[in-house]
This record gives sequence, structure tokens and C-alpha cells, in this order.
Amino acid sequence: MNQDIAGKVVVITGASSGLGEATARQLSSLGAHLVLGARRQDRLEALAADIRGAGGKVEIVVTDVTRKQDVVALVQTALTNFGRLDVMINNAGLMAVAPLAELKVDEWDSMLDINVKGVLYGIAAALPVFQKQESGHFINIASVAGLKMFGNATVYSATKFAVRAISEGLRAEVGGKIRSTVISPGAVESELKHGSSHAESASAVHDFYEMAIPSDAVARAIAYAIIQPADVDINEIVLRPTAQEF
Repeated sequence: MNQDIAGKVVVITGASSGLGEATARQLSSLGAHLVLGARRQDRLEALAADIRGAGGKVEIVVTDVTRKQDVVALVQTALTNFGRLDVMINNAGLMAVAPLAELKVDEWDSMLDINVKGVLYGIAAALPVFQKQESGHFINIASVAGLKMFGNATVYSATKFAVRAISEGLRAEVGGKIRSTVISPGAVESELKHGSSHAESASAVHDFYEMAIPSDAVARAIAYAIIQPADVDINEIVLRPTAQEF
């Protein structure tokens, strides 16, 4: 596998913990050159130190995906330091679960800004690069909540349905030389489960995540999508704990 990933330049948003961190470690171990973005500089610096200590190549950029200029700067860092961009992983996300009747409008706005507009900003930053190169791979992180509605997760599910729609539209519009993959995880260990401010919903989420599988399960799925030959496009991967019924 490492022969198919070694030397590829990969940008990852939401890279300071959870799925993003696990993916960074996995791809670096396979020889990818990384540009990592997240809001928490201290976490990024610690992760970069680990990767460099193991012989990997990595750059970090403090990034808020709700600010399009931040995402543009992230992609530009890849071009400046490595001369190209091969894979754009739009991973940053927020799961603020609560009944609609709680009217947590600020959290709705945050989920739309991070989960939907953050993906669109990633596409806007990377697509011109991919078109100029005549190659590239978008990997967008959705959720099983984008396949099925869950109780008290209406807005979160809506954002993940949107990620799947955007990913499929992207594939249809620019496919041929540019690949598009959507990864839809179930209960996977990450900080996502801490996103709700509604006590009852937060408790239910924590109980549900008792079955969670390690985040490196998603990292391996991402690596699988990347290693395919250029004429093979893995469009969607759904993975969940064996014990998860829905």
C-alpha cells in the first residue's frame, strides 16, 4: 500500500484529534506528505512533532474551516512546500444533537458553517489546483446520519445528507481525472460525541458511543480509497461497528 501513497501530498482539515489525527498518522506511516489544519495550534504542533520524529514530512496551519481564506491558505501551504496537492480531506465536523424544539439556532448555524460550508470551502480551494494538474482526489467525511435520520439529530443529519449530495454532484461534474469519495462512519471514537449542549441528548450520544470502534478504522478506509488506480473511483464507503444496528 505504501507504494501507492508514498509521496502524495495530502491536506486534512480537523486534523488535531479524532479521525483527522488518526488519518494523519496512518497516511504519514505510508509515506504521504501532509498539510494539517485545525483550530488548536498546540494539538497540531504536538501531532507534527510525533510525525516528524517518525521521519514524516508535515506542515501545519491554524485553520478555521468557516473562514474560506483560512482554507485557501491551507491549500497554498501544500503548493508552497510540496509543489502540488493530491488529496483534499474535508474532515472537520460538529455534531450538536438536540431536539428541534430546543431552538438551538446558534448550533444549527455552526453545524451548517462547519459541516457544509467547510466542505464547500475545501472544494473551492482545491478544485482549481486539481483542474490545473488534471488530477486530484476529494475525500469528504459524512456520517451514517447522512443515510438515515436519527432522533434529535435532524440538523446534523441534514448537514451530512448535504455532504453526500455535494460529493456526488462533484463526482458527476468534474469526474474523469478528479476523484470524489465520501466516507460515512457510524460510531467511531472521536471528540464528535462531545458536541451537544443539550444534556439529555448528550447522555444518549455517550451511551450510544459505548460501542465505538477506533478512529483508525476510518483512516484505513481513507487509505484504501487513495490507493486505487487513477481510473478507479471509490465513491462511498460506509463503515460502522459490527454491533451497530442502524
